[in-house]
Amino acid sequence: MSLDVLLILFQVAVLVFAFSVHECAHAYAAMRLGDPTAYMLGRVTLNPAKHIDPWGSIVMPLLSLVSGAALLGWAKPCPVTTRNFKHIKRDDILTTLAGPVSNLLMATVALILLVVLKHTSLDGGRSVIFAMLIAKHVPLPTEGLSNMFPIALLLYYGVVTNLLLFVFNLIPIPPLDGSRLLRYFLPYEVEKVYDQIGTFGIIMVFFVGVRFLLPIFYSPLLNTFDGLLQSL
Repeated sequence: MSLDVLLILFQVAVLVFAFSVHECAHAYAAMRLGDPTAYMLGRVTLNPAKHIDPWGSIVMPLLSLVSGAALLGWAKPCPVTTRNFKHIKRDDILTTLAGPVSNLLMATVALILLVVLKHTSLDGGRSVIFAMLIAKHVPLPTEGLSNMFPIALLLYYGVVTNLLLFVFNLIPIPPLDGSRLLRYFLPYEVEKVYDQIGTFGIIMVFFVGVRFLLPIFYSPLLNTFDGLLQSL
């Protein structure tokens, strides 16, 4: 199997798992806060089939791969019936935050595992450095790398992908989680206009969110994780 194919497979596998955890976190938080809607629809699960959205989970990641951009997308929105919450605003905000926070936690776990691999495995340090560079599209020879390299690469994609999803989903443009958070802090008249964005929001996500907002917040966050990985 060529390295290019391996990179694509690893990225897709990590993305699908990240989607599943993200949506499961939404559903679980809603259930614990009093809304069983997502639970009754079988969304408190890591089964990807329950969370895949045709546009966000298939079309957008494919467009990202073809264009050479970062692998991004979203899953089927988690259904929430806010009237089931005891404290509607607070509980809906917590439910919304559960998804992005789960991605940040997964990125942190992947970072910790990379640090452990770096210090406990023979040739682990070299495998981790090569994984970081190859994931950033730096052409390097992979002959002679240990069996730890694929594990390091998979874990590093766990860092990259989950940090991307964490920042991406907090962009305040529908249908992303950030828009659901922002609307609670808008004046009523502005909120009504904001809710009318609808499918136009997907276009805005591409041309405003991905091109301008995402790099502003994602790059410093990834640099922080990279710095920790290199120094710990």
